[in-house]
Amino acid sequence: MRTQVGIIGAGPAGLMLSHLLHLNGISSIIIENRSRDYIEQRIRAGLIEQWAADMLTETGVGERMAREGMFHDGNYLCFNGETHHLNFRKLVGKGITIYGQQEVVKDLVERRLADGGQIIFEVDDTKVHDIATDKPFITFRHDGKEQRIDCDFIAGCDGFHGICRPSFPPDVLTFYDREYPFGWLGILSESPPPDEELIYAYHDRGFALYTMRSPTLARLYLQVEPDEDLDKWPDDRIWEELHIRLGGTRTLQEGPILQKGVTAMRSFVCEPMQTGRLFLAGDAAHIVPPTGAKGMNLALADVRMLSRALDAYYKRNNSDLLAGYSKTCLERVWKAQRFSWWMTQIFHVFPDEVPFDRRRQLAELDYIAHSVAAQTSLAEQYTGLPIA
Repeated sequence: MRTQVGIIGAGPAGLMLSHLLHLNGISSIIIENRSRDYIEQRIRAGLIEQWAADMLTETGVGERMAREGMFHDGNYLCFNGETHHLNFRKLVGKGITIYGQQEVVKDLVERRLADGGQIIFEVDDTKVHDIATDKPFITFRHDGKEQRIDCDFIAGCDGFHGICRPSFPPDVLTFYDREYPFGWLGILSESPPPDEELIYAYHDRGFALYTMRSPTLARLYLQVEPDEDLDKWPDDRIWEELHIRLGGTRTLQEGPILQKGVTAMRSFVCEPMQTGRLFLAGDAAHIVPPTGAKGMNLALADVRMLSRALDAYYKRNNSDLLAGYSKTCLERVWKAQRFSWWMTQIFHVFPDEVPFDRRRQLAELDYIAHSVAAQTSLAEQYTGLPIA
């Protein structure tokens, strides 16, 4: 097989990159080690920044999001038994969209296939070759047969555990890593969420987040130990703790718990995000704690930059944007890392905290709740920093 851009990974990054390249007349082939059903059913975060929602609409893959997505103008901070509303639309003229990542994946897969795009699912033994030359290629097995894709460039959109980042030459990469001493116990409940917008709750028993997937499906989270045993959290205990951490500020209706799981939290960045003809995007290059809701948005920002750089290369023979891809992306990545860390540290109870720390957290939350300047800064970052 021969194409201009070989893409490894059919998550939001790989699919959106292929879609954007197609709109610019650039060919690509996507390979994915999972099945189509798996990637379309894999539950992930679903908060989309304003610019990203606009991009989905402008590029022709936002029609179902416009019908089924939930468009929010702000959210709530909950602490000391009270809630405080932040109106992002009033503060910065932007909002957010709640639309599951798996729904974005479904829309992109459907569009790529409708446009004649090639996605090869359920591959294994994937390897990249000759990435330091102008003739890189990808090998893999599919249906028991050895396959090869010759291409001009390779996009590594294969996630944190993928093969692309480990394929960089030795000693090229620098890693920045932080693991947090807690995780999130998340549930999907067949019940209405306690409010039409998200609630971020600080409590001395730990953080809680009240969000949704639809008006009848609540997505709720509790701060727990990073290696928490789910067997210790029967449904009754989960609901009791969710009621406590909401502090009676809203009515929380209970319903059947459809899914539950514990996710450890970390921050991770690798630098650079490119070597030779291999470019990383999304979780292959960076991970953020979910408190700031930046994961999918950063992946989409990466491939927006990469698609523009490839367009400049093919149409104007200009490789400047490709050369600067890593630097450009990392500027945004580190701002998102800073915001995600900041949101994490003000809402979570750390195991080694002393009373001073908790009073400081409450003072910071109170400052945000009553300062237009502080709210504006949070809103600007939460809804998405400007993108070129």
